[in-house]
Amino acid sequence: MDQLGEYLETCEQVARTAGQVIKKAYSNDKTIMTKSCSADLVTQTDQEVEKLIISTLRTKYPTHCFIGEESSADGQSCQLTDKPTWIIDPLDGTTNFVHRIPFVAVSIALKINKKTEIAAVYSCILDEMFTARLGHGAFCNGKNISVSNQTNLNKALVISEYGSSRDQEIIDSIVANMRGVISKPIPAHGIRCLGSAALNMCQVARGGGDAYFETGIHCWDMAAGDLIVREAGGVVIDTRGGELDIMARRVLCASTESLANEIIECTKEITMPRDDE
Repeated sequence: MDQLGEYLETCEQVARTAGQVIKKAYSNDKTIMTKSCSADLVTQTDQEVEKLIISTLRTKYPTHCFIGEESSADGQSCQLTDKPTWIIDPLDGTTNFVHRIPFVAVSIALKINKKTEIAAVYSCILDEMFTARLGHGAFCNGKNISVSNQTNLNKALVISEYGSSRDQEIIDSIVANMRGVISKPIPAHGIRCLGSAALNMCQVARGGGDAYFETGIHCWDMAAGDLIVREAGGVVIDTRGGELDIMARRVLCASTESLANEIIECTKEITMPRDDE
């Protein structure tokens, strides 16, 4: 097995181990805390799982760097360099986890020279492991997956989220963008909100949703899903077009470029502070 193959195997093993911790805590009472606002939740399980993932990977790869949701919340740097860097969301869908909604995932990506090489998203309650390696395709539980190839918004099911910000101006902008997608003369089939950015992207990768867009998420929410969608044949770009910048806190992924462009045409830019500032 080559080095990248070993990284992928390790990534999948660590995600599965972390998922078992989440699954065990899923039905229990939880200690709930907040971060940026009352809707931005974190639990002891989030923190415990991130420590488990980072300690396991650091033991095996002591020269690698790490960007994690909970360590970043504690003030650690969120700067991406050319060094091998693991980007980790230990529990994507914390609000779902708190309310026992099963769309909960462990998301892990490895970037080398700022390029994503390896990704795993483990939907631990549903036991679905999404994986990708650059140039080798995308998989769910070992079976190849691909996007829907839908080209028209009026035949598409779109995924988005309201996010955790309770700033009224941001909420109004998010709602306006959703309205733009479903209020055209021939609108999209509908909008779905799963409550997990990583799983939203994986739904596009497997052809369940045709597109997903969101502003206000973070680099750890989208790093793994980005590679999985691209390896499934989809496009992942900035919400205003152009190359994805995971530190800019916005993402648009779609089955085809033409569908992505239609969504850009009926939505407007929402600016958020960058993750690396």
